[in-house]
Amino acid sequence: MSARPKRLPSALLSESTQQELMENVVVFARDGSGIQLRQYQEQVALAVVESIIEEKGDSFVVVFPRQSGKNELQAHIEAYLLLWYSQVEAEMVKLSPTWKPQSLNAMRRLERVLKRNGLAWDRWVKESGYIYRVGSARIFFLSASPEAHIVGATASHLLEVDEAQDVTISKFDKDIAPMAASTNATRVFWGTAWTSRTLLARELRLARQAEEQDGRRRAFVLTAEQVMAEVPAYGRHVAEQVARLGRSHPMVRTQYYSEEIDGESGMFPERRLALMQGNHPRRAAPRPGYVYALLVDVAGEDEGKQNEDALFGTATSLVNPRRDSTALTVVEVELAGLADELVKAPVYRVVDRRDWAGVKHSRLYGVLKAQAEHWKARHLVIDATGVGAGLASFLEKALRGRVIPFIFSSATKSQLGWDFLSMIETGRFKDYAEMDKPRSTFNLQLSNCQMEIAAGPERKMKWGVPDGRRDAESGELVHDDWILSAALCAVLDEQAWGLAAPSLVVQAADPLDQIDREGFS
Repeated sequence: MSARPKRLPSALLSESTQQELMENVVVFARDGSGIQLRQYQEQVALAVVESIIEEKGDSFVVVFPRQSGKNELQAHIEAYLLLWYSQVEAEMVKLSPTWKPQSLNAMRRLERVLKRNGLAWDRWVKESGYIYRVGSARIFFLSASPEAHIVGATASHLLEVDEAQDVTISKFDKDIAPMAASTNATRVFWGTAWTSRTLLARELRLARQAEEQDGRRRAFVLTAEQVMAEVPAYGRHVAEQVARLGRSHPMVRTQYYSEEIDGESGMFPERRLALMQGNHPRRAAPRPGYVYALLVDVAGEDEGKQNEDALFGTATSLVNPRRDSTALTVVEVELAGLADELVKAPVYRVVDRRDWAGVKHSRLYGVLKAQAEHWKARHLVIDATGVGAGLASFLEKALRGRVIPFIFSSATKSQLGWDFLSMIETGRFKDYAEMDKPRSTFNLQLSNCQMEIAAGPERKMKWGVPDGRRDAESGELVHDDWILSAALCAVLDEQAWGLAAPSLVVQAADPLDQIDREGFS
């Protein structure tokens, strides 16, 4: 690597030095800023800059894994182009899904490169809070959020869309695409893989079609293995994510292996069901020396006639047997997983299930309290949403320090779903082996559970059994109360479990013996 030029005013740098720094974008980053671009970064940088300078007007799609240098690469390309076009009127536009923090972060990265580069550090200025200028060349940073008013900007040379998987197609087509409609500007869509319905996915398909027509590369899709080949330390980072979430977790597949996932699909395919299958038995009582927790999804009350036996088992003969039930899942907590350097979390084994339909909460309070005492539960996680708030409050008073209320909302349920999938994918949620009625009902609910991933940076997931879904064989309605109960297991990961250790008694010295030895009186 060549030494970076001294921070002389750019006007004092010799013409030959300036020409050397501007030979191409790779040299500009290496000799101007002391940054050696990785090979996969160089390929993108050279292709994009060539398209702009030679006025080819190509449309590129760059899909990089997380933390692999995508944003740093963008900043070097932008700084190089500002210097290259400093003597002509040139306008570039960069859009991010949000102004804060994404556009602001993008501006900070460019500013850091400009300050560091030996040729650019004293030549750039910032205008209006969102424009960077070197001579006559400018780059505008704008938000691509649906509510942003950005009509009127023009990209004469470059139009960039960062995190394009989070920019809506309608926003791009209506407000962003016209910015380059009359200029033949090169377009670059940066991002990480998500679903096949995103703007990034659409543009990737179009880029590959264009490649087939003329043979010029426009799609740069990188996976974690390619990054590891150049950056061994990246492998450790990815290994930690795989250990924490599982290789088949949607986040790992998309953000590290650049694999698209379906936006709508069954949440528990056969492969995932197999991961949930344990080989331990169902239990009716706790085992000495083991830790237990209860997970409760709360249904509404039914004031009509009810089966009193349901208080002590599974309700079967109710006035309204098709309604949701209050579902209880009992898990045995195996703490050995805390010692795993990568996982650092417990394994949860389901050992019992019970449900009650149409039972008044005043009676459920006593039943759940008795279950907590029976299992000596360290924690009881309970749905405290709506009608469940009162029941949760009473249990909190009776079981002080052991009750964890959970309030469902679109955001908390989405996060719960992602966390539950992580537990399953890493083999930390295991069901008991027997196929009894509660277990078969649970499996029926799992097979009917759907997930839908919304577009946008929040990565919100809607999941559950669709309303009105019926079992194809029996014709009865299928609910998701036991799935919700089981998913509350993910809340337990937030608790400070700690590894149990045997008590250690240190025998103190007898002070009278010490007096005798030392001659004190």
